[in-house]
Amino acid sequence: MARAQGQEGGGERFSFCMNAKPLRIAATADLHYAKTSKGHYKTLFQEASHEADVLLLCGDLTDYGLPEEAHLLVHDIRADVTIPVLAVLGNHDFESGHVEEVSRIIEESGVKLLEGECAEIEGVGFAGVCGFGGGFGRYMLNSWGEPLIKSFVHEAVEHAMRLERALGRLDTPQRIALLHYSPLRETVEGEPPEIFPFMGSTRLEGPLNRFNVAAAFHGHAHNGHAEGKTSANVPVFNVSLPVLKRTQPDAPWFRLFEVAREPEEALTHT
Repeated sequence: MARAQGQEGGGERFSFCMNAKPLRIAATADLHYAKTSKGHYKTLFQEASHEADVLLLCGDLTDYGLPEEAHLLVHDIRADVTIPVLAVLGNHDFESGHVEEVSRIIEESGVKLLEGECAEIEGVGFAGVCGFGGGFGRYMLNSWGEPLIKSFVHEAVEHAMRLERALGRLDTPQRIALLHYSPLRETVEGEPPEIFPFMGSTRLEGPLNRFNVAAAFHGHAHNGHAEGKTSANVPVFNVSLPVLKRTQPDAPWFRLFEVAREPEEALTHT
C-alpha cells in the first residue's frame, strides 16, 4: 500500500486517493500539564478539533503524575475538544505513584487510554502502549546478568507484546499505533547518545512491521528528529511538543496526518 511521507519542517498534509474521505489525525505529545497549565493549550485543542477527526495524545499528559494536573487537563479537553481523543501514558504520568487515579480521571472525561488496548474510529484501528527503554539495534540491552537488568528488559519485552496483541485484535484494513517511547533510533537523533537507551526500544518496531501499520506516533524525545521509517518503511513521527514547536513554528502544535479508510494504490499530497 502507499504510505504517507512527511518533511522535517511540517506543514505538509497527506492523503490517499480514494472515493471516501480520509480520516484526519492530529497527533501531539508531552503536554506536561502542570498546576499552572489551565487554558494554555486552548488554541491547540480548538484547531485540532477543526482540522482533524481524532486527536492523539502520545504520553506525558501530566508533569508529575498528580491528580490535580489530570483534572486540569480534563477540564480543558471538555471545554475545547470536540472530536474523539485517544491517548497513552508517558513516564511523567507515573512519577508520583498515582497512575491509577490519573488514568481514571482522564478516562472519565471520555478520553480512551490505549494502554495495551485498541479502538476503532470510523473504520481505522488504533492500538497503543506507553512503551519502554532498552536501546536500539545492535546496542539494544539484552536479558543477561543481574536480576535488575533482566527486569528492565522484561518490561521492554512486555510492552512490545502488549502492542502486538492490541494490533492483532484490530480487524481493520488500516492500523495506527500510539506510543510514548520511540520504536527506532532515527527519531531520537538529536538527544545525547548517552540517554538513547532510555528513549525507546527496537523491540517496539517489530509489531509495527508485522502488522504493516499505516503510521506510528510517539513523544518523549524532546530534542529528537521529527520523523523516520522502520525497516519495513512504516512511517514513524515524533510528535513531542518541543519537536513540533521547533520544526513547524508557524503551524499548530500537532502533526496532521490523513489516512485512507481502505488501502489504495495512489497517494496525493496537499
